Amino acid sequence: MMDWGNLFTIANTAILLPWAALILAPRNGSVHALIFYLGVGLLALAYTVLFGTLIFSDDGVDWSEFGSLEGVMRLFDSEPGVLLGWIHYLAFDLFVGQWIAKDADHKMVSRLVQAPILLLTLMAGPFGLLVWMIVRERRARAMAGIKSRA
Repeated sequence: MMDWGNLFTIANTAILLPWAALILAPRNGSVHALIFYLGVGLLALAYTVLFGTLIFSDDGVDWSEFGSLEGVMRLFDSEPGVLLGWIHYLAFDLFVGQWIAKDADHKMVSRLVQAPILLLTLMAGPFGLLVWMIVRERRARAMAGIKSRA
């Protein structure tokens, strides 16, 4: 029997380092590679192993009900199901955060503007992404105006 609480704590703690690097460290190819492979990649590996473990175990997860709201609610009513979902969120939020950071750097958006958007992405992924999409659109239009005048 796995200790789902300890695995949750490990995932929650481990994710802080790549997010801190993304927000605070100088961004270069090495830092991005570490975030991508050691952050997103390890979370994806953990998710895959946990998913495979749950598929072939009897830990109270009924995958046949995944197609209904009630079935998904039952999935998240189990510790392994919540952990699986949480690791899914952590991996995708970090992936999106890294994309935001790279895109923002490309569009020359200040790190001071990026930091709260990245923190919002860490805490509420789609909300942070939406804020970036709004900021990005304005910045892209401003940059297009600069290029067309040159």
